[in-house]
Amino acid sequence: MSSLQRVTPCLWFDGKAEEAAEFYTGIFPNSRIVQTAYYPEAEKDRHGGVPGSVLTVEFELDGQTFIALNGGPAFNFTEALSLQVMCDSQKEIDHFWDKLGAGGPVEAQICGWLKDRYGVSWQICPRHVGDMVADPDKAKASRTLQAVMGMKKLDMAAIERAHAGN
Repeated sequence: MSSLQRVTPCLWFDGKAEEAAEFYTGIFPNSRIVQTAYYPEAEKDRHGGVPGSVLTVEFELDGQTFIALNGGPAFNFTEALSLQVMCDSQKEIDHFWDKLGAGGPVEAQICGWLKDRYGVSWQICPRHVGDMVADPDKAKASRTLQAVMGMKKLDMAAIERAHAGN
C-alpha cells in the first residue's frame, strides 16, 4: 500500500468498489486510482470474496486518499457520515451537485446534502457558509441557516443575500 495520510476514509461497498472509485475520480480534479488489491485464493472461505476479484481500491480525490473496500452486503452507508466538498463558486457547486447526484435518490437531497448512486452522502457547500452560520451577529447567522435549510442544492448568492439581510 502506498503512503497514506494519518486518517484515511475507508468506504465499504458490495462489489462496486472499483466502479465507485472510477466514478469519483472522474468528477474531482487532481484525482487518480493509486492501486488495486485483489482477493487471494486463501480468502475465499473466510470473507466471501471471489478469488481474483477486487478487494480494495486506493484512490485520491483532489489529493485526499480514500480506500474503497468490497466488503460484501453486511453494511450500508447512512447519512450519519457524509463527505463535505467545499466550493469557491456556484459553478463548482453546480458541477459537484450534478455529477455526484447523477443516478442518486432525489428525495435525499436537502440543504446541500445529496446521496450518490452508491449510497454515499455528500455535502456540497460554499467554502464560507460555516463562517456565516457561526457569525457572532445572531440575526445574520439565523438568516443564513434558515436560507440553507430551505434549499436542496445550495445557492451561494441567495445565502450571501440572506446573511446580509437583503
